Amino acid sequence: MSISQQRREEIIDALRRGTVPQYGLDALAVGLSGFEPAFDAELKKVARGSGQFKAIRGEYGSGKTFICRWLRERAHQLGFACSEVQVSETETPLHRLETVYRRLMERLTTPDTPSGAFRTVIEAWFFTLEEDVIAQGAVDPDDVEALVAATDALMEKRLGEVVRNAPTFALTLRAYRRALMEEQEEIADGLLAWMAGQPNIAAAVKRYARIKGDIDHFGALSFLQGVLTILKDSGHPGLLLVLDEVETLQRMRSDVRDKSLNALRQIMDELDSGRFPGLYVVITGTAAFFEGPMGVPRLPPLAQRLAVDFSTDARFDNPRAVQIRLKGFDLDSLSEVGRKVRDLYAQQAATDRIARRVDDGYIEQLAKAVTGDLGGKVGIAPRIFLKKLVGEVLDRVDQFEDFDPRQHYVLTLQDHELTGTERTARGANRVDDIDLEL
Repeated sequence: MSISQQRREEIIDALRRGTVPQYGLDALAVGLSGFEPAFDAELKKVARGSGQFKAIRGEYGSGKTFICRWLRERAHQLGFACSEVQVSETETPLHRLETVYRRLMERLTTPDTPSGAFRTVIEAWFFTLEEDVIAQGAVDPDDVEALVAATDALMEKRLGEVVRNAPTFALTLRAYRRALMEEQEEIADGLLAWMAGQPNIAAAVKRYARIKGDIDHFGALSFLQGVLTILKDSGHPGLLLVLDEVETLQRMRSDVRDKSLNALRQIMDELDSGRFPGLYVVITGTAAFFEGPMGVPRLPPLAQRLAVDFSTDARFDNPRAVQIRLKGFDLDSLSEVGRKVRDLYAQQAATDRIARRVDDGYIEQLAKAVTGDLGGKVGIAPRIFLKKLVGEVLDRVDQFEDFDPRQHYVLTLQDHELTGTERTARGANRVDDIDLEL
């Protein structure tokens, strides 16, 4: 596939750091072709006004984050807005939906705006509203007051039910627009931050819009409805929301865990009821989360909604099901992604040594070596394998004419460069090395 030099560099830099690239993942995708038709069909349903929910299960290293970012790229190609929120006990507890909403808004992206897209979306929406008002021919474009009044009226009409459930949503939007017209930039910024769920907004900002307090749990759901309406009205067919690493709920206090599981059930129910047209929610977690005593089974209504039979051969898994599983890597697929990375690197290298010194045979040899050092567990090897391939092999071949990885490189894995799961796979040398899956 064709990919720009900047995108290649971003991918290579991310792999060198041992992280999943943010973009350009089609260039690295292995084993995802079976999911494409189902995901594309679901995205199109969402674009037509449906709400969708998908659970992705897989163990560490199976590619959960990768497939979510790959899906985000596909969504962006259709014009969707996207947001990736990592669930955590301290930063983003799932049972506090006002916090989830805040993180969603902080990480909102569109095809044209890779971060902090909320302001851009709001400005595009107001422009669209004004254009629609002018197109009706009932208002003189040079009559600013009449144009503002007509635009406000159209705004409330478009927001519909949102205004009834959360009148402060429209109230704050009107105040934001007035602040911009009065060139009170700090007030406008503060109002936009308040709408995005940020706490600790100055009292002067709230007085300007005649609003009080912060957005709470229930307000967050209503504001999300408003955001979906604005996205749709400004040319974005939907919003893809990824809730990553929900398995962290298993390590939380029992009361917090139960509230969080109930929040997931509530999100699914609200989607089914049609409250969030244009919203596609994807969650990721381990098999232990979906099947273990500290996870989904603790809340039977949620377990029933997410139940899928995985007892058959994985070849016959249904990608349209509410829950799908990632099979993870084997040596062949690990080598395949290594070849893709090698070829991508070779496109930006100033020498043909890459293809000669790091041939298919060497990539397979390195894949086996990394996997062997990790106790033969191929599934957890991709991150460290690609990090070693780029940072310790390809970079050296590119920079040093006489470097031959078969002669001059010996794989070494130090504990400090491995995650807890990777260290455990090598074999526990002390109690602290044992990673308990609760």
